[in-house]
Amino acid sequence: MEKMSLYDELKWRGLVQDISSPDLIDKLNKGGLTFYIGTDPTADSMHIGHYSSFLISKRLAQHGHHPILLVGGATGLIGDPKPNAERPMITKEEVEHNIQGLKKQAEDIFGFEVVNNYDWTKDINVLDFLRDYGKFFNIGYMLAKDKVKSRLESGITYAEFSYMILQALDFLYLFENRNCTLQVAGSDQWGNITSGIELIRKKLDKEAYGMVMPLVTDSQGKKFGKTEGNALWLDKNKTSSYELYQYCIGLEDSMIITYLKMLTFLTQDEIMDIEKQHIECPEKRIAQKALAKAIITDLHGEEEYDKAEKISQALFSGDLTGLSAKDIMLGMKLVPSINIKGEVKLLDLLVDNGICSSRREAREMLSSNAISINNEKMTDENKIIDKTMAIEGKVLVIRKGKKKQFLGIIE
Repeated sequence: MEKMSLYDELKWRGLVQDISSPDLIDKLNKGGLTFYIGTDPTADSMHIGHYSSFLISKRLAQHGHHPILLVGGATGLIGDPKPNAERPMITKEEVEHNIQGLKKQAEDIFGFEVVNNYDWTKDINVLDFLRDYGKFFNIGYMLAKDKVKSRLESGITYAEFSYMILQALDFLYLFENRNCTLQVAGSDQWGNITSGIELIRKKLDKEAYGMVMPLVTDSQGKKFGKTEGNALWLDKNKTSSYELYQYCIGLEDSMIITYLKMLTFLTQDEIMDIEKQHIECPEKRIAQKALAKAIITDLHGEEEYDKAEKISQALFSGDLTGLSAKDIMLGMKLVPSINIKGEVKLLDLLVDNGICSSRREAREMLSSNAISINNEKMTDENKIIDKTMAIEGKVLVIRKGKKKQFLGIIE
């Protein structure tokens, strides 16, 4: 298949929602731009929701553009307005801790240069802020921005209202000091980006550019990577490779090809081939596995992917050979767990912990070979369960039927 230009490839992958000027298309295709993406230090790790923005930055870098990651040591103290509520303020100490975590992560995973907007904001006094920057912003213009409009009824503080000026100031500073002519972000940042473009035009009479990509969501509009109210972190100590693997494997069929386009470096031919296999045999989760491999390998390395796949296959099949207690506890993090003290009869274990609803049901399950512990069928209701049966003396994998699993933890 004929090779696409960078911009055409970004469009094919669904990574361009809007650009500030048609002139940007040719500049993207030629290479040589310095651009930045930003993130505020609300946590000491980025999450999978950041990942798409960082991938688009890697794509630009591979085509000869220079990425800068801006960590908002200043803007993080204020908080970008949320659509429906004010963000909780975090302390300066928390911000500094989070900055160090994000900086190391960005350098280790993505290899980006990192800057902190606190460095050029901290010495600006309030009068200079109003005279040098505030005078370029019309209140009507600011009120028209979507993020501000959505908060007018419920209320928005002056601090949050000023956030777009701070972000525009960042673009101006990097434009003047680093020849940074492009800002890239998710679509929810369009208002802040265009404010920076306008500030550069008004103050310097020069043109800068912006490009935003759609937010990655599921078919219901829920943000990618949000699971039971929690983020999937890029730090493997916060979210393991196995958890990422399980999340990807469970993604809906209707969205999986979209995710492969947006979140991997697989070629158009490779994705079309995976799509063909996926349509023919969706039950094999071929596309989901391809996504899991791409993301985990990119973030944590091939060894971590292999380990995640091994744990998943072992727990699914019930063959726990080669798995450590740590592997099992990691893989069964979301499975109901029970604590086992000392010795207990199997029948009591099943009934007292709600694995079976009654002694009668427990006996029926045992007689029909429907109960297993560490992949060994259990039939004797009087069998003593203790740490001698546990893997490394710590954990037991208890199965009831084909689908229900429980994690037994020896105390």
